[in-house]
Amino acid sequence: MAFETILFSVVDGVARLTLNRPDRLNSFTEQMHAEVRAALALLREDRTARVFVLSGAGRGFCAGQDLADRSVLPGEAPVDLGASVENNYKPLVLALQNLAMPTICAVNGVAAGAGANLALACDLVVASRSASFIQSFSKIGLIPDTGGTYVLPQRIGVARAMGLALLGDKLAAEQAAAWGLIWSCVDDAQFAETVDRLAAQLALAPTKALVRTRQAMRASHLNTLEQQLDLERDFMRELGHSDDYREGVSAFMEKRSPRYTGE
Repeated sequence: MAFETILFSVVDGVARLTLNRPDRLNSFTEQMHAEVRAALALLREDRTARVFVLSGAGRGFCAGQDLADRSVLPGEAPVDLGASVENNYKPLVLALQNLAMPTICAVNGVAAGAGANLALACDLVVASRSASFIQSFSKIGLIPDTGGTYVLPQRIGVARAMGLALLGDKLAAEQAAAWGLIWSCVDDAQFAETVDRLAAQLALAPTKALVRTRQAMRASHLNTLEQQLDLERDFMRELGHSDDYREGVSAFMEKRSPRYTGE
């Protein structure tokens, strides 16, 4: 499938989707949303992919919604932003959360508005030291969307989440890592190498176990301790019958590196 606003490939078990509108800081249009959905649909059918990497081309990751793609000027017809959330950003976040493989977001520059919260929809976020995160919604009279009001308080607490949302201040990648908002911040010179190494590591890991770990982690704040223990029991029962578990135990006993298949 030919794409105009994104780059998409699957090589050596690593699926890569790059937002490719660098002249507009990879901001989203209706076309980009449609192409991302199409790529993720292809990925769900791909049996070779073991890890997903989301990134942005050029000097930024994603500046959120391209306001030029909508009619928002005074005197023009009102815009149904709720429809955009329902039809575009909601399915995008849920698709990332439900991918049957671990997900990495590589933030190489500014991640603003929906772009910041899109990054947080991935399992691991790695940012270059020059990157930053901005909850820019309040600057134009909106609330954080793309899961922002859900993820931010969970990761960094209500006080910090409220400050970022109300003030719309830039949060440096290093501070984001210190607060626990993202997994890691690395020097720009080592950024690409670090992301590639992490993707290669996860591509060789027991995929189903990693996905079940994600699901258990994300369910924990909704469950009582007893409910969470039951969930752990169910997942352990399932994974205990997997080929990867048998391979992991065999490799440990034989003192060799495991060869996981993701099954």
